[in-house]
Amino acid sequence: QVQLVESGGGLVQPGGSLRLSCAASGSIFSIVNMGWYRQAPGKQRELVATRTSGGSSNYADSVKGRFTVSRDNAKNTVYLQMNSLKPEDTAVYYCNARMYTSPTDWGDYWGQGTQVTVSS
Repeated sequence: QVQLVESGGGLVQPGGSLRLSCAASGSIFSIVNMGWYRQAPGKQRELVATRTSGGSSNYADSVKGRFTVSRDNAKNTVYLQMNSLKPEDTAVYYCNARMYTSPTDWGDYWGQGTQVTVSS
């Protein structure tokens, strides 16, 4: 069994910063990708940023230059540093991990979500 536990959400003013963390635990053989998605009210879940175990990152155009995704592979943890936050960044942010739980079994796993609200 695998768990993803997120932390770091909250309320911040426009232009402010937040840092999200997500730690994976349980029956982990290897993690391929870890990253973040978000879902605003009335909208579909969308990719924010992901990072491979090899260090390659992928960002949504809307967050490039403002958000930075990083990983601590030894701790099975992914971070999202969010700067210059805008009201349109308000959403529930979900951690995602694509991982192998054995040499042959893999799947996508999700955290419970953490609310980020950008408002004055």
